[in-house]
Amino acid sequence: MHPAPTFALRDPQPLLDFVAHRGFAVLAAQGPEGPVTAHAAVIVTSGVLRFHLSAANRMVAALAERPRLLAVVTGPDAYVSPDWYAAEDQVPTWNYVAVEIEGEARALDRAGARTLLDDLSAHFEAKLAPKPPWTTAKMTPAKLEALLGGIVAYEAPIARLEGTWKLSQNKPGEVSRVAAALEVLPDAGAQGVARLMRGI
Repeated sequence: MHPAPTFALRDPQPLLDFVAHRGFAVLAAQGPEGPVTAHAAVIVTSGVLRFHLSAANRMVAALAERPRLLAVVTGPDAYVSPDWYAAEDQVPTWNYVAVEIEGEARALDRAGARTLLDDLSAHFEAKLAPKPPWTTAKMTPAKLEALLGGIVAYEAPIARLEGTWKLSQNKPGEVSRVAAALEVLPDAGAQGVARLMRGI
């Protein structure tokens, strides 16, 4: 996380809401030969991060040996040109939002993996309404069991939750100017940062 307290977001609820909205994380752990990363859909339920990986993913072996896990969920980001500031003698920077979650990962049994799949699909399918939601009940039992055998599901009680909202708060007189410059760019990240800046 960015060391400047100006950019720290400490209220856990907006951080959890952001994770729920994004739903996708970069996972990092220490493997026997060095750092290991993976990418996974994630949900948080009652203070517990939940996700699954392919059983063939190198992180599965890493977590079996050292279960400490870091999950990073990022949102929009954008380059900020010093030409957009009214003040002179400025330097370029990058605006972004990110959440870090740290905890000890524990592998779930087959029933836990099935519950996780149901919870994940319910969470993400709800965003597609009014489409009727997909559920594991639409699969044949044999195919579902085969797929469950190919994944490892995890839960990790949250030991640390931190967020960085770096949106030019250190230059309050420049926020509207930078947002105006970003929102006209043909880049979804820049436009997303501009919307967040307009909300601070």
